[in-house]
Amino acid sequence: MDRQLLIICLLTAAINLIGTLAYAARIAGVRTRRIAMSFALFNILVLVSRTSNSFLGPFLAKRIESRLATGGGDALLGDFRLVLASASIAVFLGILLVPTGQRLFATGIGYFQVHRSTGKLVMRLASPAGFHAVRRSIRMPSLSHLRGFAQDRGVGWGVLVANCLAQALIVVGVLASLYAGFLNPQYRVTASQLSAVVNGFATILLFALIDPQLSVMTDDVVEGRIDEARFRRTIVWISISRLVGTLLAQALFVPAAHSVAWIANYV
Repeated sequence: MDRQLLIICLLTAAINLIGTLAYAARIAGVRTRRIAMSFALFNILVLVSRTSNSFLGPFLAKRIESRLATGGGDALLGDFRLVLASASIAVFLGILLVPTGQRLFATGIGYFQVHRSTGKLVMRLASPAGFHAVRRSIRMPSLSHLRGFAQDRGVGWGVLVANCLAQALIVVGVLASLYAGFLNPQYRVTASQLSAVVNGFATILLFALIDPQLSVMTDDVVEGRIDEARFRRTIVWISISRLVGTLLAQALFVPAAHSVAWIANYV
């Protein structure tokens, strides 16, 4: 693995780790009863994750251009497989860090409630006190949580499958479109632009099917219709469906790339 590929894998891992930990902000909102603030924090994290995903494009495009120029395209598929694997590893790590994330976000929400400044919150996080808060918040999933995992999921299988598919499309969208440019170099710019169509469809699927379910459950917790334990299990199930989506992306990658390469001929 060369330095460029290492940077791409680390960036991919950071994007998916942030996206997974964003769900912990909803749990923190339920615990602190600061629902609006937790939603704002959740949206910030999702925005950072989605925006950072666009930074992958130039790194990957440069790698493809180099492969086309030097004729070393045989190793390119393996490079993309490593990038997809880094996404799966990061999501798995994010699931393990959900208890840590919810405590850290609860602390952050409390601090923002007093100081009302995003800049101060960021500076606090980068200070020694912030590092101490991070260290104090570190928790691993407890055995009691693992025992209760098989109980009511809180959402139906249809929602989990939809989230899995949407996450797979988001992960594979940019990568497959860029690899399609390698498969069809004559229309590689067209192929790379088709990623916006794939990611747009996946984003609509997320915001139309997944977010309303979590929002309704959040209201139910606040009103006492369901308990916090059930809500936490739902978040974990949603996170696991995200993990399965990144694994599914491995299977979808090559067919998706060939499909995009073919569509690029007729756009």
